[in-house]
Amino acid sequence: MSAPLVVAVDAMGGDRAPGEVVAGALRAAEEHGIEIVLVGRPEALGEAGGLPVVPAGEVIEMGDDPGKAVRRKKDSSLVRAAEAVRDGKAAAMFSAGNTGAAMASALLRMGRIKGVARPAVATPLPVPGTTPTVLLDAGANAECQPAWLVQFAQMGGAYARARYALDEPRVGLLSIGEESGKGNSLVKEAHALLAEARGVRFVGNVEGRDLLTDEVDVVVTDGFSGNVALKSMEGALRCLSEAVQGALTTEAWATVAPVLEALDTETYGGAMLLGVEGDCVIGHGASSAKAVANGIVVAAELARCDLVSALRSAIAG
Repeated sequence: MSAPLVVAVDAMGGDRAPGEVVAGALRAAEEHGIEIVLVGRPEALGEAGGLPVVPAGEVIEMGDDPGKAVRRKKDSSLVRAAEAVRDGKAAAMFSAGNTGAAMASALLRMGRIKGVARPAVATPLPVPGTTPTVLLDAGANAECQPAWLVQFAQMGGAYARARYALDEPRVGLLSIGEESGKGNSLVKEAHALLAEARGVRFVGNVEGRDLLTDEVDVVVTDGFSGNVALKSMEGALRCLSEAVQGALTTEAWATVAPVLEALDTETYGGAMLLGVEGDCVIGHGASSAKAVANGIVVAAELARCDLVSALRSAIAG
């Protein structure tokens, strides 16, 4: 790293917090040299392996209403982590807690990039042998307007350029057929707008079977469809991995395991919230120490490449 940067980690967020979160933070610090500040209840974190702790007396639970919880629990670890980014005390934040609350905290504390209608969650999908496919929106906006999908394409393209060094990311629109006339009214209207959008290399409609291929770099859709597609893929990959492991000998599994490791979503650490004035990475609620560490690494990488500036330019251009 050319210059020190700090990642604020919501130590109380997630199904396995604070144990796995602290373990993941220590792993990221030791193996990647990332400066980390944990945010949470000091009494719950103990010595925390020597990592500095920002005290936060409240916790937003997984079942809490996101908007209400962020407004009422102002001393929560999620809110304090977002404030650390806003105030320049951290360059990025990571949380495996309540997804909606993480988005609300980032939006309310960091603010929205000028011109962005709705922030979106961008999730990298593993594609063996090449760069991941960026899927957005993966759950932030269950109902969308066609113009929002154009902005998702612009932001997704900026993300792919900044993180994966793709000069002209190919952008596809998730639909039920490749033909431009296929899909519901949202997809048809978005298709027409994307075909004319500046700064977007639109390749047309793509189907669910294309998500894990090299046919496209960025796939845009509404948050409802995106989240269903994401969870379906995660479940299928988990089922495949368990079935293959159960059918092979230990020696054979050792040969196959690296291939399936490349498809493990924990390797990618988490999803990026695009459209806010700060870097915010959101991990899965069940994140292990491995996933937490990888998520922190992603947060540091995005801060280092100044993704927010790239997003501002993409929306303004």
